[in-house]
Amino acid sequence: MFFYLSQFLSFLAMPLTIVLALIGTGAIFIKRKWGKRSLWTGIGMLLLFTNPFLSNLALLAWEPDFKSFEEIENHEVGIVLTGVTNLSKTAYDRTFFNKGADRITHALQLYRMGKIKKILITGGQGLNPVNPQSEAELLERFLLMTGVPQSDIWIEDQSKNTAQNAQFTKAFLEEKGISTEQEFVLVTSAFHMYRAKACFDKVGLKTLTFPTDYYSHDVKYDPPSLLFPDSFSLEYWTKLFKEWIGIAMYKVAGYI
Repeated sequence: MFFYLSQFLSFLAMPLTIVLALIGTGAIFIKRKWGKRSLWTGIGMLLLFTNPFLSNLALLAWEPDFKSFEEIENHEVGIVLTGVTNLSKTAYDRTFFNKGADRITHALQLYRMGKIKKILITGGQGLNPVNPQSEAELLERFLLMTGVPQSDIWIEDQSKNTAQNAQFTKAFLEEKGISTEQEFVLVTSAFHMYRAKACFDKVGLKTLTFPTDYYSHDVKYDPPSLLFPDSFSLEYWTKLFKEWIGIAMYKVAGYI
């Protein structure tokens, strides 16, 4: 119930939903003064949300800076959050990735450099799965293909959201007799790191954050970035709004 409520609130507060509501209202009541105001406000907001320069500034302000691999001290376990595979495409001899694959590739790099000795992947199928495999299984398959020994890969494949990632990871570690007093390396997307870190803090797991999968980029002052509308900018704002609403809902639910 909590998940569906969160999704519904996210839908209502999405930039495109707001823009369409304003433009639609303005078009219907165009003969009224407030209707015209609504129409032009909607058009203005559409231009704002599709401006790549502004969306990038918002992302730069929200996403934490990345960390160099050299500055990461050696740890026993790196925890990788899923959410990067294409579960809508079922295959048993490969892993299909969506954006965010560097969650696992950067974890692999940490492992190869000796910064982490074990890779713990946490994430199940989510709600309404169409693929019988979990995301953790798919990422495990990828790591095995790269030559990582099975003994160095742990998977927790029952969690359905970030709060459960933290809760079930702690339970998994305790069941394996792994000390939960040590510090773990937490690997997830930069835009998602605040909520992920807060969830792991809530369950009492100390983590060193290693953000990956950046949506922001270096600031550009060329005409396309400053002036040309871009549909991806609207998508980036949508992702930010969803994350902010998710954080608010998690605070209400006591997950963080």
